[in-house]
Amino acid sequence: MFKELSITTTKKNEFIDITKKIETIIQNRKVEEGTLTLFVPHTTAAVTINENADPDVKKDMIQALHRMVPENEQYDHREGNSPAHVKASLLGMSETLIVHNGKLILGTWQGIYFCEFDGPRTRKLMVKIMNK
Repeated sequence: MFKELSITTTKKNEFIDITKKIETIIQNRKVEEGTLTLFVPHTTAAVTINENADPDVKKDMIQALHRMVPENEQYDHREGNSPAHVKASLLGMSETLIVHNGKLILGTWQGIYFCEFDGPRTRKLMVKIMNK
C-alpha cells in the first residue's frame, strides 16, 4: 500500500506531530502486521521520531539545531537556505516503523514529526506499508 500525504507548514523551522495521521492510515487500511516506511522527497525537510508528551522537547530540538547550524554563517549556496539543507540531512529523509496487531509500534513517549526547515510550504510525505 502506498499513500502520498500533503503537509502544509506554517513557518521556517517547525516540527509537526503527524503520529495520528499515520495511525489513521493504518486503521483505515486495516493493516494488521507489517512495516511502514515514511519518506520525505525534499532536501530542506525531514522526518524524525522523538518525545511528543512534552512540547518543550520539540522547542529544544529546534534550538539545538539552530546552535549546531547557525543561520548567520557564511554559506556558498545562492538560494540562502543552506542551514535548512544541513538540518534536513542531520535528521534524515526517512523512518521505518513496525505495525503489529493493527497498531503502530512506538515507545511510550514517542511520536512522529515532520520537520520543516524552509517553510512555509506545502510538502509531500510518502507512506509505504508492506503487509506481512
